[in-house]
Amino acid sequence: MSRIETWLDRQMQQKRYRVLSGSALKLAALLIMLLDHTAEVLLSQMQFATDAIVSIGSHQITLYWICRMIGRLAFPIYCFLLTEGYIHTHNKKKYGLNLLIFALISEIPWDLEHNGKMFASGQNVFFTLFLGFLALVCLDRYRENKPKLLISMVSLFAAGMLLNADYGLRGMSVILLMYLLRNHPIPQAVIISGVFQNAWALLAAFIPISMYNGKRGFIKGKPAKYLFYAAYPLHILLLYFLKNKFFGYD
Repeated sequence: MSRIETWLDRQMQQKRYRVLSGSALKLAALLIMLLDHTAEVLLSQMQFATDAIVSIGSHQITLYWICRMIGRLAFPIYCFLLTEGYIHTHNKKKYGLNLLIFALISEIPWDLEHNGKMFASGQNVFFTLFLGFLALVCLDRYRENKPKLLISMVSLFAAGMLLNADYGLRGMSVILLMYLLRNHPIPQAVIISGVFQNAWALLAAFIPISMYNGKRGFIKGKPAKYLFYAAYPLHILLLYFLKNKFFGYD
């Protein structure tokens, strides 16, 4: 078999495993995020979820711990979807505006869930995604103008520090590296894991990411698209209501 035939055969083998559309990845990330936040807000208060299932040395494995560890996979998948959205969108201005609008919409529910009041320090993850999006815009716009690129990046990372958004500077770095290394999946996974707080989670997230087939999938039309955006503030508000009004947790 020639080298060309060997290469083609390898490519065909790889394509067999690329079975996840962008819509499938979105749904997976959403369900994982729901599991993570439900564990954080509700299961953390329940004895059956915090009692040890098994002990490994001094570490206790609990249902709560398992759910939170699985939940770490959601953010890297969302970062990947953001870079794909940035690459393929026909209207980058509208794409960025949608991120900003839902960051603002999500802020009060996020503050209520995490701090119990409407205005508090720290911002929701949509702000991190929005700043990461702006970083991609600046990277492409000022690629040939190094001084402007440096100033814009420093300004955006300073804004990230001031906002104290969820995942913060590490989250913005993951978005940038995912975009810059998008054509080099193995170095992408290894290098990005070095800046991510839970390196193993990012490496695990690259399993479904590597199965992405480049297709949009079943989420089509504006109603479905915005429903996935709205799922973030809505589920946070629901968890806050359940925590305070139904279960009566502080």
